[in-house]
Amino acid sequence: MILVTGATGRVGRHAVSGLLAAGAELRALSRDPAAAGLPEKVEVVHGDLAKPETLDAALDGVEAVFLVWPTLSADHAAPAAVEAIAARARRLVYLSARGAAGAREADGTILGSHARLENLIERSGMEWTFLRAGGFAANTLMWAPQIRDTGTVRWVHGAARRSLIHERDIAAVGVRALTGSGHGGARYELTGPRALTQIEQAHLIGEAIGRPVRWEEMDAEVARRAMIDQGMPPSLAGAIVDAHAAMVAAPEPVTTTVEEITGAPATDFRQWAADHAADFR
Repeated sequence: MILVTGATGRVGRHAVSGLLAAGAELRALSRDPAAAGLPEKVEVVHGDLAKPETLDAALDGVEAVFLVWPTLSADHAAPAAVEAIAARARRLVYLSARGAAGAREADGTILGSHARLENLIERSGMEWTFLRAGGFAANTLMWAPQIRDTGTVRWVHGAARRSLIHERDIAAVGVRALTGSGHGGARYELTGPRALTQIEQAHLIGEAIGRPVRWEEMDAEVARRAMIDQGMPPSLAGAIVDAHAAMVAAPEPVTTTVEEITGAPATDFRQWAADHAADFR
């Protein structure tokens, strides 16, 4: 029995599909099982990672866990949740992030949260595998309203080069780690097959939807303030702008890990855009 958390999310749904195709017996954790919309073969059980006391039923009889953690929002419960999982499961695959290795646990950032989870998991006694994913191609969905309404992406640091990864590829590596051998203790750095500027990404989305998409450069301070006005903590908004500035001078690296583990090359952003064209139309 394999438990998938975050099973209704972008990576989690692909993990569910891949594990079912591999013949695994599956259970999914959900705060609202009735709204999960997962295949009938998946047993959906109520539970909330932010409330570890609710996890007993979901963990009963589980051998392995695909853990997608609700980053930052549930960090207060991380020690108890990892302890509860380790008391039942033998193996865990954790969806982490590139850069977690160098992050400080207590700095209140996304990478700090991942670093904390990694450290808790390493000390848990379980066999573990970390999927240190780079930027998600799906993050460009934040441009969808602009593209639908104006055909323009107005955002910051268009020259930043990112090796964005398809969520399906992350899940595919996780499935191999959960169903195969030799993955214990691995820290897999996962990226797409090439680094593209954000301007190039916007143009490829335009290609996918059949109409041009323009890029309009936004001032960095205006972008930071817009994110804060939308409710983002100032430290996080500043970190996002600074990270994009850094990727202008130093593009995100490209790894071949997806192909090495799955046997298939990582999916190009052009294909990701085609897969998600309906979201931008």
